[in-house]
Amino acid sequence: MGDPSRVGEARRYVADLATRLDFDAIQRGRLAVAVNELGNNLLRHATNGRLLMAARDINGGIAIELMSIDDGPGMADLQTCMRDGYSTAGSAGEGLGAVQRLADDFDVHTRAGDGTLILARFYRSRDAAGNAVRPRKGFTVGAVCVPAPGEQVSGDGWEVALLDSHADVVMADGLGHGPDAADAADAALAVFDAAQGAMPGVYVDRAHVALRGTRGAAVGALRLDAEANRIRFAGAGNIMGRVISGLADRTLVTQSGTAGLQVRSVQEQEIEWPLHALVILHSDGIQSRWQLGDPSLLQRDPAIVAAFIFWKFGRGRDDATVVVVRRTEA
Repeated sequence: MGDPSRVGEARRYVADLATRLDFDAIQRGRLAVAVNELGNNLLRHATNGRLLMAARDINGGIAIELMSIDDGPGMADLQTCMRDGYSTAGSAGEGLGAVQRLADDFDVHTRAGDGTLILARFYRSRDAAGNAVRPRKGFTVGAVCVPAPGEQVSGDGWEVALLDSHADVVMADGLGHGPDAADAADAALAVFDAAQGAMPGVYVDRAHVALRGTRGAAVGALRLDAEANRIRFAGAGNIMGRVISGLADRTLVTQSGTAGLQVRSVQEQEIEWPLHALVILHSDGIQSRWQLGDPSLLQRDPAIVAAFIFWKFGRGRDDATVVVVRRTEA
């Protein structure tokens, strides 16, 4: 985000996205202002700023998410920086406060000298008073999916199905990157659509069959049971999972192989799901030995957690995807 013209490009992109998804004129205007404010903040204040934009289906409800990421300088006093009229660059100083008021969901993680993550989420559905209609199903999900440098599409894919007291999560990482890898990932997600409700091992077997004739993919599948406090996991290839809280840190490991090419007999792993623990799934575009470090991140929106892992531990040479799931009250 080092070129001022990129802010206008981002604004046009999100305006087109919102129009195609039937966001109303009010929400389209709010999105445009938020992109403008976040983009200009990155230009004026930040080092190595990036603005990620994506649409998500959240349990049947459509949302557009904006994620601002930078390497510094960070904010020593967040509350002061959020105040209208405060500026360190001689501007009107209304940026972050305005974005917080415009967004339906807003969250920030920042540390002086380290950098800042800012999430602004806008829902399409509104009630009679114009307020956001947020899907509630006992889980909140955050994700970041970014293509390899120089690519227009990601060879990774992910999907979540919320089914009463449990959630099913799948991730596919097509071999290599670019359109052929994306085709393989799409084929794996198509199997998930057809097999919703299937256990993880069954999904991996079906994905293996469906991916024959493609370049193949690493796949991973989770069944998160909030009622039984259990997690079942199966996969083949370099999809990794973690279950992490202030007291627990467990790794979910896939077996070797590549769906569509060679997979041994699929084995499911089952572990306890501690209360308040986050479940995190990621592709091999993320380093395996990552650490959150700051315990306060466990309380942030799952999208902030996903962005932090991508930001600090992305390899920078491959597609990178992180999905984070937290239990909430239904």
